[in-house]
Order: sequence, then C-alpha cells, then structure tokens
Amino acid sequence: MKIEPLKEAFQEIFDPVRAEQMKGYMKGQFVFYGIAAAKRRQVQKEWFRKLNAKAEPLDLEFVRGCWGEDEREFQYLAIDYLRLKQNELTGSHIPMLIDLVLTKSWWDTVDMLASAILGGVLHGDPELIDRYPDRWIEAENFWLRRTAILFQLKYREGMDFERLQRYCLKNQNEKEFFIRKALGWILREASKQNPEEVKTILSAGDFSGLTIREASKYLDK
Repeated sequence: MKIEPLKEAFQEIFDPVRAEQMKGYMKGQFVFYGIAAAKRRQVQKEWFRKLNAKAEPLDLEFVRGCWGEDEREFQYLAIDYLRLKQNELTGSHIPMLIDLVLTKSWWDTVDMLASAILGGVLHGDPELIDRYPDRWIEAENFWLRRTAILFQLKYREGMDFERLQRYCLKNQNEKEFFIRKALGWILREASKQNPEEVKTILSAGDFSGLTIREASKYLDK
C-alpha cells in the first residue's frame, strides 16, 4: 500500500496554526500537519476504502513507512491501520510492534500500541503474556514498562489482578511521571470491575500521590 496518496490528502488540509499548537502540546518533539483527529480519520477511511486496505493482506512496509515520516499524523495513521488489521496480528508481530513502541516514543503512540494493539494480540494467550510483558516490566526503558502496565487496560472483567498487583508493586517507588500516571490509570480502570482488589493493591504498596489520586477516582462512590 502506498503512502503518497495519503500524504497528498494530508497536505491539502494542512493547518499551520493548529500544527504549531499540536507541536507545542507535544513539547516540541514532533511536527504536525495540524489535522484534527476526526478529520484525519475521515480522510484515512476514504483512502483505506479506495486502496481496499481491509481486504488486502497486512502491509508491514506501509506501517514502517508511516513510522519513518516526520509528521506525527503518520504514526497515528499507522496505528489506525494496525487497528483495522487487528485480526491479522499474531504473536509473531510482537517484536515489530515493540520496535514501534521504542521508536519516536511518547504517550500518544505508546498508549495506543500497548492497550489497543498489543493488548489485543496478547489477550487470552498466557504463554505470550509470560514471554513478553513479564520481561517488559523488568526493562530499564520506562516506555516498555508502561506498555507492560497498560496492555490489560481494555480487558475489563478479563483482567489478571495477580499480575496487575505484581506489576504495580514492582513499580511502586518509581519516580518517572509516565509510570506513576500509568499505574493510576490502570488501577482506575481496574476499580470499575473490582474495587476491593484495587484497594488491596494500593494498601500493599507505597505509591505516589499521583498514582493514588488517579486510582481512587471511582473508589467509594
């Protein structure tokens, strides 16, 4: 699948004012076309239809090509494409997906890769979970640890609370903001299913105020 048609479509709706605002929001780390998410997805949907993207085999070169582009919208495009092709992703694709996590890393791409893409691949496969997230949670790279923490974010009643507690306690003294925030986020979501388990986890550790505030949003309500 070719990037050029989508690049031309994005360029046609380039918004320099919004582009600067988006760049500022991302601490100046990335450049943007300045396209609102709803408009970008509308353009993508049309081009995916024209290119028959859903029916064609998974195109990893397209994904890598998008990741190599400077404009951040292309990384969002790659993630939306992977979501479109979720059913074709298997455990064999995990190393490639982790390469994406570790390249141009920031919360906007890492969180979607962790919860929407990798979470889907790992769901229901204990062998893959033991092989990958159990290793990521030990990593020095905090984006990998954030991925391990968040891969269960959409699991709802299927969440493994024993694993969740183990991962949270392993990072309870973490100073990195993105880990403390991720702990609060996953515990907040977990509390919707089992508030008592979340209270147990919080009482078992020495978590930051940020984590506790985030985790406690729905407790005792």
